[in-house]
Amino acid sequence: MLTKLLTGRSGWPRRFLSAAAWAVGVRPKVVGGPLNRHTLLISNHVSWLDILILGGATGTAFVSKDNLGHGVIHWLADQNHTLYVRREDRKGSMKQAEAIARAAEREQPIVLFPEGTTGPGDHLLPFRSSLLEAAAYARGDVEVRPLALDYGAPATEVGWHGESGKDNVLRILGRKGTLPVTVHLLPKLDRTSDRKALAHAAREAIAETLASSRGAAPLYPAQR
Repeated sequence: MLTKLLTGRSGWPRRFLSAAAWAVGVRPKVVGGPLNRHTLLISNHVSWLDILILGGATGTAFVSKDNLGHGVIHWLADQNHTLYVRREDRKGSMKQAEAIARAAEREQPIVLFPEGTTGPGDHLLPFRSSLLEAAAYARGDVEVRPLALDYGAPATEVGWHGESGKDNVLRILGRKGTLPVTVHLLPKLDRTSDRKALAHAAREAIAETLASSRGAAPLYPAQR
């Protein structure tokens, strides 16, 4: 309560997400430079676990699709100041990018998943650049940083791709042992680049980090 009075933010969403990740067996480790409060993070997207991990380990908010399904999930997302967008609304992409810029100026970093969906875990999907126009609209003190979410060898096991959400959740909850995950906070990018160059630079930085971690560069081919 005191934290919310002083900063306008409650610490409970972060505590809840951290506890949920721990209960599922995730053991996150954050590496990289300190995270500025005014930051737009560009991350790869592997699993619904990403939200628990990043929200709990770094305290970030998220850019999310506007349809999250169950009302309870939507309510929980609201508590962490989730920003909702409609990716299929091409005509509204400018307004959505402006909204992301305003969110990045708040006292809480925010994560954007430019792949637009979760992937199979063994390679990166193409990065969509339209919402990265937010970098051009944000104040000068907002940093844009890539974030590499590294599940290591189990990435293909936890990846949510080509199966129902229920099947994926049950499969992950049924796995044995813990799941070490490394959150790589990578150096900030040059915001003067256009959105396509920004998307390319972020994807390359994430790909190189994941490939170096696993010693398998071919797993993350260049975007076509």
